[in-house]
Amino acid sequence: MATINEIAERASVSRTTVSRVINNSGYVSEDAKRRVLKAIEETGYIPSEYAKSLRTKKTKVIGVILPKISTETSSRLVKGLDEVFAKEGYQILLTNTNLNPEKEIEYLRLLKSRHVDGIILSATIINQPLVEEISQLNIPFVTVGQQISGISNVLFDDYQASKELVYLMIKKGYNQIAFIGVDEEDRSVGYLRKAGYLDAMKENNLPIEDSWVQKGIFDVDSGYHCMSRIMKLSKQMPVAVLAVTDRLAIGAMQYIKDAGLSIPDEMAVAGMGASELSRFISPALTTIDFSIEEVGSEAAGLLLEQINDGNTQGKNRKIKYRLIERSSI
Repeated sequence: MATINEIAERASVSRTTVSRVINNSGYVSEDAKRRVLKAIEETGYIPSEYAKSLRTKKTKVIGVILPKISTETSSRLVKGLDEVFAKEGYQILLTNTNLNPEKEIEYLRLLKSRHVDGIILSATIINQPLVEEISQLNIPFVTVGQQISGISNVLFDDYQASKELVYLMIKKGYNQIAFIGVDEEDRSVGYLRKAGYLDAMKENNLPIEDSWVQKGIFDVDSGYHCMSRIMKLSKQMPVAVLAVTDRLAIGAMQYIKDAGLSIPDEMAVAGMGASELSRFISPALTTIDFSIEEVGSEAAGLLLEQINDGNTQGKNRKIKYRLIERSSI
């Protein structure tokens, strides 16, 4: 492979001139530039990214920490990130915690050691060890879906979205509404979405039987088993159920069907997340579209502001959601 010295010799210019052409910096005459570009084309010369990073102090790599890389939400988030970063010449280095909070800290340290230009974290649980680790990074940083004080965050309106779904159910005549959530240590999905449900029920003076509120994890099987507990333990059967994710809702729907009940005539169901599958199951699932691609684009933009301008940490952006009403309620 050709070296920068060979390019300079072939184009009859100095190494400095070749460097200016490659990095698009400093004055170079049009004639010299033409000869350098021709020499590069003829030799297939590829500039060393490592050498560039030493000069610019930038690796042009962004670290992204995801809670579960195989989910549709993660793929949509990465799509939104990549659309912005690719235009600016950045590559993405993905890591997967598989919902393990300890892995988040491990990957923060790993990405720092790789000298990435910035980090985007889609966290599940925000705890003190994680906050302390982030405070020591000294690297441009943005969180997605969770809020950390003093850090730039891109947030979903989890509370209001959940509340609006409950109000829609009540408007449709469903007053006995059950709830399938997740661990409340996950503040956004676990705590805020549950709070929206509870407040909507309270504001409408509707009672909640203890057995109507069940906690699962982020998969279809968990939704199935949570719905089983609701129906088997309830003294008074609910007529509707809100699940905090589409996967949980789809699992709940399957149990309801297996129990011989009709959706929505005997049991209405709503989820959150606007997954691709939510359009195709029968009946189609009422859900919330959190505009995940837009969240990724917004997070990428915030991170680039920090990288390019500095001192822009601490901005919060809340992305608008869209309620999609379908035939499950």
